[in-house]
Amino acid sequence: MLEKDKIMDEKSPYKDFTNRLKLLVSKHPELITTTLSNIFTMRLIGNKTHGDLAEIAINEFINQYMYDFHSEHVGKTNYRKKKHEEDIKIINEITKDEFLVSLKAYGVGPLQLSTDKGATMFPRLECEKGDILGRENVHRIFEDPAFSDFRNINVLPLIYDEKNKKKMKCNILVFDYERATNNTCRISKIGTGGRRKHAVWRFYDSDDAYVCEVRYGSTTANAEQRGLWTHTKLGLKYFDSITGGWIDYSHNHILVKLFSHALVSSSAGHTSALERIKEDIALLKKSSGL
Repeated sequence: MLEKDKIMDEKSPYKDFTNRLKLLVSKHPELITTTLSNIFTMRLIGNKTHGDLAEIAINEFINQYMYDFHSEHVGKTNYRKKKHEEDIKIINEITKDEFLVSLKAYGVGPLQLSTDKGATMFPRLECEKGDILGRENVHRIFEDPAFSDFRNINVLPLIYDEKNKKKMKCNILVFDYERATNNTCRISKIGTGGRRKHAVWRFYDSDDAYVCEVRYGSTTANAEQRGLWTHTKLGLKYFDSITGGWIDYSHNHILVKLFSHALVSSSAGHTSALERIKEDIALLKKSSGL
């Protein structure tokens, strides 16, 4: 990475935000544990429900507990006609910087960082005659306009692992684009075969360890089949854990009951319940010294 890029990354508003979030979580882990437990409890309602509710939950978490930041939920603006993949807009109240963030709520394993809506990354790699070897040649790929958005994707992944139902765990893992670009030494094409319907280009470091991959880039491909992907197991060393590692959580069955009752009650009941919930949040802030 060029020196100017390093300087820009260090001053990134999103990087500053994740650093502040990590500091808050380290001082008050109970707040994020409660929030993540509630988010992943929504999987009891539906496998995809937790993803949508994660957007409004993290949006509210920022507004309630991160006093120097303000967040706005923009994920469903114009529904599926969004110009951006991001779900929330965050404003630094001190610097007035504004930036968009994409929330991802995934199980541990493959993680999509971007759908690459312009379908530029995969076609650019397809222009190569074979493996791309050496830092100089890899750097040339990262500097290509097709990869201009590689370091400009603000993704906040909420990761859960429920394989052991008796000890479920979760994490907030942020992909380190700077480390990925600095350490990638080889980009190789993995062809089709077996369960793989489309070829992928995989990025590896000097230890031949997995970094990330670019999947099938045709605009006719489903968004879930293309774009920039990584893996929260294989590429774990290219993530920064906001939660300081895996944290245990449990399902909040009372929350599911609250939702079911709320859906068949009136706005008057909702108003009353909301006031009680606000009181509870105030108590959480007081007990945490916020």
